Amino acid sequence: MNNFGQVASRQSTAVLATNKVIRNTYILLSTTLLFSAVTAFIAISANMSHGAGLIASIVAIAMLWFVLPRTANSASGIPVIFAITGLFGLGLGPVINFYLNMPAGPSIVMTALGGTGAIFLGLSGYALTTRKDFSFMGGFLMVGMFVVILAAVANIFFAMPALQLAISAVVIMIMSGFILYETSSIIHGGQTNYIMATASLFLSLLNMFQALLHILGAFRGRD
Repeated sequence: MNNFGQVASRQSTAVLATNKVIRNTYILLSTTLLFSAVTAFIAISANMSHGAGLIASIVAIAMLWFVLPRTANSASGIPVIFAITGLFGLGLGPVINFYLNMPAGPSIVMTALGGTGAIFLGLSGYALTTRKDFSFMGGFLMVGMFVVILAAVANIFFAMPALQLAISAVVIMIMSGFILYETSSIIHGGQTNYIMATASLFLSLLNMFQALLHILGAFRGRD
């Protein structure tokens, strides 16, 4: 009887810890998305150049690789993740500006934004509701990302619009997979650091949004 009580207590503690990670992740994700939207608006208002935006994104990637892993387990990880997402927002500003200047540009941006939000809410809701284990997807997703990177590099030389559209479509699928994978990892205890979970989900949303922008912009350009 005592053993049963101990097991039940451990299970209850594990569930509470998982729920805490989920709650903290979504709170931090919401605030970092809002902050990146503010920095993107600043970049748009200042008409930031694509070169400056690229530099901001490169700095964000460098911090993501080299700074965040060293600070994610402490309170200093919070300002670091805000700095990273803010820089990504600055880098996104010139990209959004480009699409805003297209015919029906605001519609393209809002549709991409709404589509990204709808996909994220649908996939996260599915993972949280069913609590299925999507850990098996990890290997496939990494291989998929490697193939996409190779295709993107190759397309720099071939400059094939059809290939670029295909890459964008695949990116949306892969980012959808990463959302399921990361949410499942939190639910099943594979990911216990909400700062790292936030970074992963933020990148998935960022890449998905940009891929949707490219697809919608390409089809609008044909009209």
